[in-house]
Amino acid sequence: MNLQEACFLGALVGLGLVVDMLVRRRNRQPAPPGPPGLPIIGNLRDMPTESSWEKYHAWCKEYNSDIIELNVLGRPLVILDTIEAVNELLDKRSAIYSNRPRMPMVTELMGWDFNIGTMPYGSTILSLTRHPTVLQAVVPGKYLVDTFPILKHVPDWMPFATFKKVARENSGVEQEDGGAGSDNTVATLAGFVFAMLSNPEAQAQAQSEIDSVIPNGDLPTFEDKDSLPYVTALVMEVFRCSISSPIGGPHVLQEDDVYKRYRLKAGSIVFANIWAIFHDEVTYPHPFSFKPERFLKGGKLNPVQEIYTVFGFGRRICPGRYMAFSTIWIAVASMLATFNISKVVDKDGRAIEPVLKYGNSSSCLPAPFECAITPRRPDVERTIVMASTVN
Repeated sequence: MNLQEACFLGALVGLGLVVDMLVRRRNRQPAPPGPPGLPIIGNLRDMPTESSWEKYHAWCKEYNSDIIELNVLGRPLVILDTIEAVNELLDKRSAIYSNRPRMPMVTELMGWDFNIGTMPYGSTILSLTRHPTVLQAVVPGKYLVDTFPILKHVPDWMPFATFKKVARENSGVEQEDGGAGSDNTVATLAGFVFAMLSNPEAQAQAQSEIDSVIPNGDLPTFEDKDSLPYVTALVMEVFRCSISSPIGGPHVLQEDDVYKRYRLKAGSIVFANIWAIFHDEVTYPHPFSFKPERFLKGGKLNPVQEIYTVFGFGRRICPGRYMAFSTIWIAVASMLATFNISKVVDKDGRAIEPVLKYGNSSSCLPAPFECAITPRRPDVERTIVMASTVN
């Protein structure tokens, strides 16, 4: 053996020792802290049945950690409690945190297997999100069948019938995702109404801003958005306070990983506690108070990027997040321009205090509550009818 071969062999042995040391060190690293579980079932009996986000946050404070781990029937559940943990794992390391767990009830029994939100991360979802097939399909002459419609009857195996495969792969996209986000939109608007009941001064300030920009009583448009910073700040505060999905969607860790000094096992289901992120006292002082001005600086919008945290993270972030925000914005601005939202009074003239209650589903639609919605002006009906006719 010559010197060069000996050096090469020594380098291989050294590399092997380093790899072995790193593997051993990783295996010695502890799992994230969490409540002790029972044999076999783990923390199954500890899982909260309501307001789970508050319980998870309480555990994080108890263990002084921004990450905790629960074990349910042998499956690790990891909860991320801060924006720092979320950005590090779900965003920066999204290559190994973008899969979804298998959910037979949702995907197989309920038929949501073609829903982008629940679809496993892989070639299928990448092809649907990276290639604007639907937009291509409406370009005249893009596919031969558009020029010769009779070709839609040819068998799939014909060499020029590739358009049938494209159509088959994308036929469910619009149908399955047509209502995507509708529950969250309703939940957010319900949260807005409740916020106006509890914060009439914020409602009055937003209405005053609208009246100063749109003096003729017309409905706001998107062109008015830059002139309505307080309204936009109010919408952002609604998203922060009335979180339609307090716990983010599940992410499956595809390989072993280490965060800080904690070992995370492949196959762990990772959740982000969005509620905890939006109630962080450092980023949002007085987090339980409704304060649109927290998003303003010198009377101008001072947006906090984390407000879009409500729409997910990394490669699984909601692709329609900007449209969703715009939809809520125009709905809120239009309601503020035309209606007053106030508490209902009883027969004795006393205001009935509304109570906001949430369930424990992924989309938290508030339980029904009473409110009074009255037109601000006699011509409100005419304004709405004219706007709907124009549109």
